[in-house]
Amino acid sequence: MDYQVVILAGGFSSNLVPLVSKEVPKALLPVANRPVLSYVLDLLESSNLKDLIVVVEGEDAALKVGGWISSACVDRLHVEVAAVAENVGTAGALRAIAHHLTAKDILIVSGDIVSDISPGAVAATHRRHDASVTAMLCTEPVSGPSESGGAGGKDKSKKPACYDIIGLDSSKQFLLYIATGAEIKKDTRLKKSILCAAGKMEIRSDLMDSHLYAFKRSVLQEVLDQKPTFRSLKQDVLPYLVRTQLKSEVFSDEKSVEENGNGNGKNNMQSNEVVLSQILSNASLPSFHQVYESGLNSRKTHKCCVYIADESKYCVRLNSIQAFMDVNRDVIGDANHLSGYSFSAHHNIVHPSAELGSKTTVGPHCMLGEGSQVGDKCSVKRSVIGRHCRIGSNVKVVNSVVMDHVTIGDGCSIQGSVICSNAQLQERVALRDCQVEAGYVVCAGGEHKGETFARK
Repeated sequence: MDYQVVILAGGFSSNLVPLVSKEVPKALLPVANRPVLSYVLDLLESSNLKDLIVVVEGEDAALKVGGWISSACVDRLHVEVAAVAENVGTAGALRAIAHHLTAKDILIVSGDIVSDISPGAVAATHRRHDASVTAMLCTEPVSGPSESGGAGGKDKSKKPACYDIIGLDSSKQFLLYIATGAEIKKDTRLKKSILCAAGKMEIRSDLMDSHLYAFKRSVLQEVLDQKPTFRSLKQDVLPYLVRTQLKSEVFSDEKSVEENGNGNGKNNMQSNEVVLSQILSNASLPSFHQVYESGLNSRKTHKCCVYIADESKYCVRLNSIQAFMDVNRDVIGDANHLSGYSFSAHHNIVHPSAELGSKTTVGPHCMLGEGSQVGDKCSVKRSVIGRHCRIGSNVKVVNSVVMDHVTIGDGCSIQGSVICSNAQLQERVALRDCQVEAGYVVCAGGEHKGETFARK
């Protein structure tokens, strides 16, 4: 496909502290002992999309990500890593690399997505409609319950804190309205022009923007140039394009609609109403799609389209601690086809070099990494344990993620927690819904619930 692909990989995300660090930027956080970015690269490669720009916030993070890509993707993909300033937002990041964008169409993918939905299908939909933007929508939740990051992995049944309100035409091909996050708490305002053109609108709250977009490059660059205050693709650029998609004398002289009643634009409004009444009274009302293809639009318009993924597909964004827990559990559980690993007859993955003590059990939906050692009478359930970990005797690990080179003393109990690389838990530590920073030492004998262990 003649697409340029941009992966927005972020940097040191505040939502994921203390999991991220100077040594481990967001893109390299492990999902089943693989960096989350590796899932994005595999997904793009499966659609034969191999010419990629990975955009990373911060020079240090970019060096880390670039180093991993150099070792992991040699001869497979052509990947350019571009560093941008921190905290510029997704729109700001694209503004900073705009001079690299030359193709007719640009595919933009979040670097924290774990999915089996084909980006090629989104790209094909975009081309078929000759759209200005095509957004991939998935059934919610795309991420864990909390955008701000919750503790542990126990509350997956909770509804997400932020919803997307999506308005679609009757064919479910065109995006007529979108509101996200805090906007939903305000009054919902719909443009008359779009309602008149579409005839009716289907409002959905069970679909979420998955942060995978196809853009016509000329339109994207025009918006980024003309709207220098726009920071976010989802919250600024996409809603703006949706609001302004009908700029025709027939359907959308916005001034005359908004100023109706004060005398301004009265003649234009009357003229519009005559044409609209003729269309709407027609026995065979044209569909939104047919209206676009007709000669009725005398001004420039642009199409905002959607690709709605099948409900059976998997799509999670690793954008919170809760989502990190969820996706690790899923990739060694119900979504294990994404892992790239072969599972044993016990439905788990125990590396051949790992060592298990007497009367130790590793249950289904677990992973034990290369070179790790587990002592006697231990129990591991629904958890990921990284490489070269040292785990003592009588240890219980449940619904948790233990990263590489972690040391866990005898008699510890870990539930719903994340233990980052090189951390140490001394004897008889009990953790429930906690996060432990890389390299941190948790002193012996303590019982902790819902705590974050990090250096000040």
